[in-house]
Amino acid sequence: TLNARIYGEAGEGEREALVGDAGPQDLLIVSYTLLQLAQERFAGRNWHTLIADEAQAIKNAAAKRSQAVFELSADFRLALTGTPVENRLADLWSIMRFANPGLLGTSNRFNERFAGPIERNRDREAQHVLKRLVGPFVLRRTKSEVLQDLPPRTELILSVAAEAAEAAHYEALRREAAREIDATLEETPETQARFNILAQLTRLRRAACDPRLCSPEFGIAGAKVQAFTELAGELIANGHKALVFSQFVDFLQLLRAPLDEAGLSYQYLDGATPAAERSRRVAAFQAGEGDLFLISLKAGGFGLNLTAADYVVITDPWWNPAAEDQAMGRAHRIGQLRPVTVYRLVSKGTVEERIVDLHHDKRALAESILAEGDASALPSTEDLVALIRGE
Repeated sequence: TLNARIYGEAGEGEREALVGDAGPQDLLIVSYTLLQLAQERFAGRNWHTLIADEAQAIKNAAAKRSQAVFELSADFRLALTGTPVENRLADLWSIMRFANPGLLGTSNRFNERFAGPIERNRDREAQHVLKRLVGPFVLRRTKSEVLQDLPPRTELILSVAAEAAEAAHYEALRREAAREIDATLEETPETQARFNILAQLTRLRRAACDPRLCSPEFGIAGAKVQAFTELAGELIANGHKALVFSQFVDFLQLLRAPLDEAGLSYQYLDGATPAAERSRRVAAFQAGEGDLFLISLKAGGFGLNLTAADYVVITDPWWNPAAEDQAMGRAHRIGQLRPVTVYRLVSKGTVEERIVDLHHDKRALAESILAEGDASALPSTEDLVALIRGE
């Protein structure tokens, strides 16, 4: 039998011995953060087996966390992830850099040979070559293949129409963003311009959530907050429990206000929630304390088991559809006995509608490499500019 130990639960004086004295029957579990802090200690010996759970955590090869993992020496490596390609093919390169170093060449060579041609030009030949390379080292299992008894999941889009004042506010911001982007494209290189474009798009996404996120003086709740309040009331009145996700913590705060006014019971979790309190709130929700659980994307997009909920509300569509899948998976997973319904709140006539359309391209990109499917490009700079211009 294995002797499992959690590195983070050991005292500082005991941790060095845990690593140095680990033998054939020992299983040592460590978080990426603690591994990074004790990089030299873990890299100072050879391991029989390395398992990187939630391997999307090392998708950025340049990050210190990823570098710490790459430095480890082992006879066998295994990466586990539900999202090997979240945004870019570089995500896959980084994970394979851990699992099978050298298979895909250097980062620069990979970009020249695969990432650039596939993402920019939809190069089918490059796609097929990459698929042949990684295929023997990828064991892919979808929920439909391994969880045949899982209840059905229904996804619905709730289109939210703004009142005239809010719509005019958004349109003014959009026109301002379009003017700034036109000037940026004339004066700066494309790489730098792309960052500016993404910043403008983030501002428009926030305005689509609620005008007060961009203009606090607006003073009244936007249409999406009102739609959410009505939906939450209906779900609770009919005996349902829901997970509520947003990428923007300050938007979650706006959603809390009407819940507090109505005296509705809920749990709340964001990146500032301490680990112990996080666990307590999850357990409380699972035990029946609270009808809603408001969660920020980064804090609770993965690693949580919240099967007490049978509804999921995604209040703002994200660039990365894989993150939405992870969020839905908090409720739609092993242990769920009821059908799960997912609502996406999408502001009508805004960039959110176009982001939802782009999701199909991003899903196809992952499918094209990991399963049968057509290659699709990630949004180009031109595509991003078109989002702002409303084209």
